[in-house]
Amino acid sequence: MLNRAARMETRCISSLIKVFADEELHAPAQLRGSALLGEFYSFQVAYRANVLMRSLQVRAEQSELGPNITVRTVELVPANMVSYHDADEHVLRSTPGLYPDVLIPFDTNRGLTGYPNQWRSIWITVEVPLNAKAGLFDICIQIENDIGELVSEETFTLEVIAATLPEQSLIHTEWFHVDCLATYYKTDIFSEYHWQLIEQYIHTAVKHGMNMILTPLFTPPLDTEIGGDRPTVQLVQVERTGEKYNFTFERLKRWIELCDRSGMKYFEFSHLFTQWGAKHAPKVMAMVDGQLKQLFGWDTDSKDPEYTGFLTLFLQELLAFVKENDLEQRVYFHLSDEPNLADMDTYRAASELIRPILEGFPIIDALSEYEFYESGLIKHPIPASNGIRPFLDHGVEGLWTYYCCAQYKLVSNRFLHMPSSRNRVLGMQIYKLKLKGFLHWGYNFWYAQFSKYPIDPFQVTDAGGGFPAGDAFLVYPGAEGPIESIRLEVLTEALQDLRALELLEQKVGREAVIALLEDGLEQELSLEVYPQEAEWYIHKREEINRLVSENSCSE
Repeated sequence: MLNRAARMETRCISSLIKVFADEELHAPAQLRGSALLGEFYSFQVAYRANVLMRSLQVRAEQSELGPNITVRTVELVPANMVSYHDADEHVLRSTPGLYPDVLIPFDTNRGLTGYPNQWRSIWITVEVPLNAKAGLFDICIQIENDIGELVSEETFTLEVIAATLPEQSLIHTEWFHVDCLATYYKTDIFSEYHWQLIEQYIHTAVKHGMNMILTPLFTPPLDTEIGGDRPTVQLVQVERTGEKYNFTFERLKRWIELCDRSGMKYFEFSHLFTQWGAKHAPKVMAMVDGQLKQLFGWDTDSKDPEYTGFLTLFLQELLAFVKENDLEQRVYFHLSDEPNLADMDTYRAASELIRPILEGFPIIDALSEYEFYESGLIKHPIPASNGIRPFLDHGVEGLWTYYCCAQYKLVSNRFLHMPSSRNRVLGMQIYKLKLKGFLHWGYNFWYAQFSKYPIDPFQVTDAGGGFPAGDAFLVYPGAEGPIESIRLEVLTEALQDLRALELLEQKVGREAVIALLEDGLEQELSLEVYPQEAEWYIHKREEINRLVSENSCSE
């Protein structure tokens, strides 16, 4: 709508539209939507002022859902390394610049700024209560100028459906880097302030569909330059007296209790060997003769008898702790991240050492060479989304998948320059392939590639030119805790799609759900082939909700 006196143009649009300040907005208006009980529903109000307008106030009013509505502004972040030189064409743009991503809670003191002739957007999220009444709810979004005059008003109608979104069955982890918290917030590791931050960020993770947490038994040997170092974040305290070791698990127990308070379900213990082939030991610190010393690290060969003996003893003690705390069904282990065929010998040695000790416990690793599974070195591989086909063709049960910087052609991903539809499709792909888990390495990686130096995530979104912008983190560090991104919210929507599909399957059967998903598509839905239009996902989810509603009423 156009308010000529106030020079403010606004339009309700879906959450899947990225609004750029330097281009015309071609997205169609979306004035209504539906959600299940327990769901987060987001939409945007795009706005453009014809003159500079400062200190605008925004209100989102709805008498019954009001307390469950949040208003955030979509702010721009710079992207330098936008994509690799040979990226596909399924992107919004391939140029460096300012991209919409960070979602800042609306501050009445600061207000909203309307920049002349720039489209910007406001992000509205409704957290539908589990006990909400079914029906139609009109949400009125008003924008007032600095003297209280109404300059724009939009109304979005949300239909609440009387069916509860089921609990997430997918195991989902986004690797949590506790050292990045300590570095950015300038606090000592495992200080009380650090523990407070850890809890805040875990709470946000759980809220957005992450139910597994990377747990640093020792400092995780991940994205660290060979021979380099990351801050020590070791939950297990070690003391060496002569040739004997003593392990203390109080700090690990505090971690688990904190995670329990936030609703975290699963723990993936950090890798027992270094990334890219299990060639070395992770950094292990211990008290020796009253002094803290490094026992193992890059200079320790993974087959070193001293380390393998240490590891054998440690794992026996750890399993006793796991059993004492009833964690047997909640823990997963890692050997090494992303080994390739050239690393088969070192990975084999690690596997043959560890598997007998951890018999009955799942060992999961991100690796995409089918030979590792075929050779019996791992029972629970996590192949990349662009390398999963051999595992699917061989009927491997209980598959997970992951994507990161290398999955930038055809498959879904969530880089800043990609359309949000390419992020949203993940839930439907997981449902179609019956995948059991999803892993990503970057919940809050705020270092440059290989952890060489810290970065400011609000200024550097590409790990210092290491990865396409948007790969390394989903949350930004706010003064009061985590600040979400568009990519995190859309990923959450993808996981909600998955849960809605599982609910519909309970009512009409899997065959009917697949038919609904693929209705009108020229090719079957897959990891490489999927609709690119944002509107398709909005309409498809509405179809799913409508069928859920109809079949709930008939029960």
